[in-house]
Amino acid sequence: MIDLSNKRALVVGVANEHSIAWGIARALHEAGAEVAMTYLNEKAKPYVQPLAESIGAPIFLPLDVRNEEEADALFQHITEEWGTLDTLVHSIAFAPMKDLHGRVVDASLEGIGLSIDISVHSFIRLLKRSEPLMKNGGSAMTMSFYGAEKVVEHYNLMGPVKAALEATSRELASELGPKGITVNTLSPGPMLTRAASGIGDFDDLMKVAVERSPMRRLATIDDVGAIAAFLASDLARNITGETIHIDAGYHIMG
Repeated sequence: MIDLSNKRALVVGVANEHSIAWGIARALHEAGAEVAMTYLNEKAKPYVQPLAESIGAPIFLPLDVRNEEEADALFQHITEEWGTLDTLVHSIAFAPMKDLHGRVVDASLEGIGLSIDISVHSFIRLLKRSEPLMKNGGSAMTMSFYGAEKVVEHYNLMGPVKAALEATSRELASELGPKGITVNTLSPGPMLTRAASGIGDFDDLMKVAVERSPMRRLATIDDVGAIAAFLASDLARNITGETIHIDAGYHIMG
């Protein structure tokens, strides 16, 4: 059994009950951790608040990662309420629809810049704020996809963006390792989330994943949550800089 008693985690990126971030938040809570959660804006709040209440989240605040005032308020609250932080979960990605649905060769500078800002640099910013709170070491996780490694039809701009995220995670792991902070990337296979709905022909991608994966099935948000809980535990203290696939083996198939 994974025991996260006396550990405190911040989970960023829950949009609804189908979110990968929610599968992780729930798993961390069930393993005994206190879990702080955020929501994007007032429109998203009604979908996320019942989830936060169901796990007794002691901290539940808005966070648009582009809003420094909201980030300041969140970490001030964590500092005052807890004083420490053990785990950061970053499950955020965005690309403008025009750039996401078009060819990468046609992508705009503005679109690429915004995608990198929200999908990659926000992880750096959140981890920078978390670092001084991880006084006895800690763990940080972010989310990727197989399209970071190989060309996946219709994934388009998010392929290079996620590749940048994976490379960034490795650099962060190298820099923060001496402080006992692990940094890993989770790479779930296709699953139906709100974020996935923006990718063209995603239903076909899920069908192909089932047909081609050795296990002939899709992973679930609970599968991802189980791995995240392990990585947040002391059992995984020597696992860092990794991209861990949770995809029923889909990524190994040619």
